Amino acid sequence: GSAADLIKVAMNQISDAIEKKGFKSKLILQIHDELVFDVPKDEAKAMQALVKKTMEGVADLEVPLTVDALIGDNLNEAK
Repeated sequence: GSAADLIKVAMNQISDAIEKKGFKSKLILQIHDELVFDVPKDEAKAMQALVKKTMEGVADLEVPLTVDALIGDNLNEAK
């Protein structure tokens, strides 16, 4: 339950940030605790930082939330 709530809050915050920054990136898929985005190459590094920062800061917990934000041409090649 709590993980689902955290990912929903993160998705909303990321969506708002994408719109505010005028990015063309789009959230296309959620798989459990993972988010998959379609991102133009010129936005890749900025989106990687935005997603990592937003997801790690979505809640103030005693145990830190850590996020791996990977870039790839498809889901099998993320690095």
